[in-house]
Amino acid sequence: MLRHIVMWKLKDAADAPRFKAQLDSCQRLVPGMLTFEVAIRTAGLEANCDVVLYSVFDSREALATYQNHPHHQQVSQLLGALRETRSVLDYEIQSTPKENS
Repeated sequence: MLRHIVMWKLKDAADAPRFKAQLDSCQRLVPGMLTFEVAIRTAGLEANCDVVLYSVFDSREALATYQNHPHHQQVSQLLGALRETRSVLDYEIQSTPKENS
């Protein structure tokens, strides 16, 4: 399994809700996408980015399918104009995270 985490600093932080809505449209886009959560910074909490995507895929192939999906490509192009910077970290994991009770 792979975690795919992406963080964006936007040119205008006021665009974060629109940015999130576009990313949310990619949820359940491909088989093998196990987790997909988009969040925007919360006022009063520490942050050096405006939007974050936390996702888990069951394989490298599933992540590649997501990244190459036409809808994801279209969303990426739309959002590219809104971002100042993008940071990404993909890493392998043994199992999905367990929820805290």
